[in-house]
Amino acid sequence: MSAVGIIDRMTAPESRISSVPRQSFLSQISGFSVEFGPSRKDVLNFTSQMAVMIKAGMSLPESMESIAIQCDNKKFRKIILDMVKRIEGGESFSQALSRYAGVFGQLYINMVAAAELSGSLSMMLRKLADYIDEELQTRSQVIGAMVYPAIIAFMAVSCTTFLLIFVLPRFTAIFAGKEHLLPKPTVIIMAISSFLKHYWPGVLAGIAVAIGCFIYGIRTKTGRFWWDRIKLTLPLMKTLCSSLYIARSLHAMGVLVNAGVPILDTLVVTAQVSGNVHYKAMWYNVHTSVKQGKKISQSFGPKPLLPSSAIQMIRSGEESGSLGQVLEDVSEFYSRQLKTTIKLVTSMIEPIMIIMMGLLVGFIAMAIILPIFKMSTMMGH
Repeated sequence: MSAVGIIDRMTAPESRISSVPRQSFLSQISGFSVEFGPSRKDVLNFTSQMAVMIKAGMSLPESMESIAIQCDNKKFRKIILDMVKRIEGGESFSQALSRYAGVFGQLYINMVAAAELSGSLSMMLRKLADYIDEELQTRSQVIGAMVYPAIIAFMAVSCTTFLLIFVLPRFTAIFAGKEHLLPKPTVIIMAISSFLKHYWPGVLAGIAVAIGCFIYGIRTKTGRFWWDRIKLTLPLMKTLCSSLYIARSLHAMGVLVNAGVPILDTLVVTAQVSGNVHYKAMWYNVHTSVKQGKKISQSFGPKPLLPSSAIQMIRSGEESGSLGQVLEDVSEFYSRQLKTTIKLVTSMIEPIMIIMMGLLVGFIAMAIILPIFKMSTMMGH
């Protein structure tokens, strides 16, 4: 079966856990749910407060009502109050949460369900709060690493556009009638300047269409397949993204195993939170193999996306009966590696962007100054 074909069938195991639709593309990239509104920060605050109140002996509906009163997000307040009604109507906490899987996520719902069976809801909510907090910190670090390079790129494009549209045309009159004397760089720059000056609406429209096509493309199965593959192929992105996906997958898996969630459900949720369709396909293949009686460490393909050292650690955890702890230890290692990688990538991108900006602006400046010097020399002779 082709890789795209694997992706087509990846949704099958999800129906065993919840029939709630997945989050939209906007919610996946920004952390907000288009339908429900609350952010992961809202969920973190809710979870932290619930852990404290349940530990203090307050009832579940009473705790949730108290949080709803203080909640600033109106949509999230409605969600909490609706869950209170459902719980008072006879549903369990996990069943009420499953109505809003797009907000809380399958990992959250499964851990609460496990806590309800073991009677350790307060402790489980504390673990969930720690997990969400770490998730937000990781997301913040990744976004923060890209902010400075993005600013440099924006400044480079802005300066270049300003020089081409507003500065270079002022020299056109000086060079009029002397086009045959102009060096090649000046001719190229002047042609680009003239094109941008006369067709800038079309250029802006083209950029907008290109961005729209890209966003639409990565929302399709095939487009997402290739975009996620590119993220695992490009030199700088490969190390960063791989560390992120491995740390996220193994951390979620370790938390679920320690919470007592059945291993098959654990693998399904791990696939869902992995964040990349190729890792998702890998974990669903592991799920299929484990369902057939194999161990997790024996279920990876010939070219797994996990390093051999991580698979060996999983094997050791299975043999020693401490799989959950081993998974959390391995995920902690890759979390530290992710932080190191973020610093490395940032330190590499910054000088590269500065050099590129300098070369670009320098080339334009040279294209302007070179013919002036050439004409001055000819007039001197």
